[in-house]
Amino acid sequence: MSFDTDFDPSLEPDADCEDVSDIDPLEEPSACAYTDYTSGGEAPDEVPATGEGAEGVEADVWDALYGVEDPEMPVSVVDLGLIYGVDVTERVDREAPEEPHGGGDSEARSASDRSSGRRPREETAGVHAEVVMTLTYTGCPARDMLTGEIEDAVASVEGVESVDLRLVWSPEWSIELVTEAGKDDLREFGLSV
Repeated sequence: MSFDTDFDPSLEPDADCEDVSDIDPLEEPSACAYTDYTSGGEAPDEVPATGEGAEGVEADVWDALYGVEDPEMPVSVVDLGLIYGVDVTERVDREAPEEPHGGGDSEARSASDRSSGRRPREETAGVHAEVVMTLTYTGCPARDMLTGEIEDAVASVEGVESVDLRLVWSPEWSIELVTEAGKDDLREFGLSV
């Protein structure tokens, strides 16, 4: 089961979600609006992902992810084992730029484009990047800040036109997901791992 960060407006928060002190721990759990409990998707096969063997724009995305550090420790989110995967896909959008009647090269236009006064459709290529990640625990107070930093870092990669970040909770994060470089950084920071 995975959990997505997209908000589902059809999910009605239970009244218990408004004030934590009113929640009876013996009652049946209820959904809260701040977490989307949508099931679906498969758990990544090999975690943590490190970008080893990535090429081109995908390698640049991984480099950008290595540059994002956990806000509480000077360790990359990749080395902490928070990144479960990156999928980079080429996409081509066809856009028809608007131009006044009679503009452009008439021989290059189709009959329908000529009659409407539009320029021919232009193809613009770009890359869509999807990052699948987790957090050390579901109540992470830095959730919005960290996911925002990751989206911004990936969006800043040359050639990346769009970014989706999918936050999942399966498999659950554990210290075993930290890379050797991450464990070294944690030891340097003063933690015993």
